[in-house]
Amino acid sequence: MQQKRKWLLVAPVCLTPLLLTSQLQGTEPEKPARAQVQEAPAPAPTPSPRIYPPHRADQTRTNLYWGDTHLHTNYSPDAYINGNTVMSPDEAYRFARGEEVQTGSGLKVKLGRPLDFLAVTDHSEYMGIHVRLAEHDSALADWPVGKRWAELLAQGNRVLYLLDMLKTLQDNRPEDALPDGVRESVWHDAMASAERYNDPGHFTALIGYEWSATISGDNLHRNVIFRGNAADLAGTRPFTGQDSRQPEDLWNALQRYENVSGTKVLAIPHNGNLSNGRMFAPTMSDGNPFTADYARRRARWEPLVEATQIKGDGEAHPYLSPEDEFADFETWDDSNLMGTVPKKPEMLQYEYVRSALKLGLQHDSQLGVNPFKFGLVGGTDSHTSLSAIEEDNFVGKFSNGEPSPTRAMEHMAGMGPINWGLVASGITAVWAPENTREAIFDAFERREVYATTGPRMQVRFFGGWDFTSDDAVRPDYAQIGYAKGVPMGGDLLRQRQGGAPRFMVAASKDPIGANLDRVQVVKGWLGKDGQLHERVYDVAWSGDRKPDAETGKLPAVGNTVDVANATYRNTIGSAEFATTWTDPDFDPDCRAFYYVRVLEIPTPRWTAYEAAYFHITLPDEVPMVIQERAYTSPIWYTP
Repeated sequence: MQQKRKWLLVAPVCLTPLLLTSQLQGTEPEKPARAQVQEAPAPAPTPSPRIYPPHRADQTRTNLYWGDTHLHTNYSPDAYINGNTVMSPDEAYRFARGEEVQTGSGLKVKLGRPLDFLAVTDHSEYMGIHVRLAEHDSALADWPVGKRWAELLAQGNRVLYLLDMLKTLQDNRPEDALPDGVRESVWHDAMASAERYNDPGHFTALIGYEWSATISGDNLHRNVIFRGNAADLAGTRPFTGQDSRQPEDLWNALQRYENVSGTKVLAIPHNGNLSNGRMFAPTMSDGNPFTADYARRRARWEPLVEATQIKGDGEAHPYLSPEDEFADFETWDDSNLMGTVPKKPEMLQYEYVRSALKLGLQHDSQLGVNPFKFGLVGGTDSHTSLSAIEEDNFVGKFSNGEPSPTRAMEHMAGMGPINWGLVASGITAVWAPENTREAIFDAFERREVYATTGPRMQVRFFGGWDFTSDDAVRPDYAQIGYAKGVPMGGDLLRQRQGGAPRFMVAASKDPIGANLDRVQVVKGWLGKDGQLHERVYDVAWSGDRKPDAETGKLPAVGNTVDVANATYRNTIGSAEFATTWTDPDFDPDCRAFYYVRVLEIPTPRWTAYEAAYFHITLPDEVPMVIQERAYTSPIWYTP
């Protein structure tokens, strides 16, 4: 286990790239070198396979859209008490669309590259309460909790207030509940904000909230995202952790919503790394093992999982994947969400995405349905109303942690982990035919999405049975991918004629970012012995590197980072890759999944930009170099 960061209390968080008009600016990288591709040998052609789901005509012309599925504004209590008192959902949408906004501290900020879509996901628990208290809302005049909190905040006693709020949530007494009229009014205002900024074809403002259930300090949070508009949600109010801390009850509430509205909704779990083994545990809320009905419902309501964000990367862990040299990336594994219970090694298998995907294969073999059949997205969990996560423009998690000469070594929110441990991470890429709520949501539902830690790398991933080596380098490779196979998020069924599946991958660098180091296929499978296995294959890489004859490991790409000046050179790596790959270890009788991980060359981390800008020296323990990456949704093979 990695013991890196000591922390106490942590409140929930979000993401996206920007320019601070008065802040850090990095040196523009040199023009990238032309890509070099390692091509897998082509097998003999095989007959057309049975594929599921069948490709749809409207999927053959998908476009790439970028957005944040997890952002908090001053409507979230923890955001408000940590300095975000003026940045409402309106400011969040304006900023995401590329407009300049001004924070409560007076900092003017603007995204260098606007987002295509944004989901504001304020905590459903006491949503908007502090804004209403500050406005002296008469509906709260007789609410005892509001009187107590207003007094604590007026005294400037933020720590006692936070402890009181956590205790109130934990006690969950009926008399402490927020009046229903206020809950509905705040929710109406939040939806109205989304409607104001939703611009079909140009910018999508998704309606959503965060269900923030926490059990004994362990994180079980989900972001709830709606397909419909405010009219569809009329008369509703968000489901809260005070209503229930059981995910099954959340799903029941989502089902009731769909029954009434006729439109769809889904939930996205996040930060399994802070759940102390609860997020992907093999038991239901009542402690009993999964049933087929439970697994079916979980797969239905949770088709996505947040794989990377500010509070740590959740793809893999070195304890679980000791042969993967890239598994220890921005790892948070000291404790649960509230810092109350230390992490134990046996908890880790139920916390990380790759492990959960493997466990899903096992559940599928036993129950006939896979509860962890999810695509991968990234979110910021920023509480600043700003989806701002470029390494050279990282605003932070809370408004009281904006860039400064002392920020890196201060504790988040004054009592959480040290700020240098925060990750400038979490953005979602969506392949969809158009930029609308319906199209973006439908891409979520079919899992044709992927996550990156910030850079806007373009990645395509298709699986089939009869791709040729030439397919990957043709200009119409995407249309070929849909015609001959399935995209990321899809399913391959067994081919009657035998043979191993072929996968087609195309990846290109962020147009204004770093070159690419390599493309890897991560495979997990359930062996005939009933054991779960995994392997990471390097399938394309830059330069003339050769895998080690004994270990099979590819040498490192190198490092051009100048830490002192927070710059790097694109003199190594490649601008793009295009290749087809056949699984050399395929067993047609074994369930398996495959997803792609794309690695950039090393670049300066946000801490390096901060040190260079403010002319400060940070301790040796602070990481200054990062190797950014993308994670696609998997493709599953079922015998």
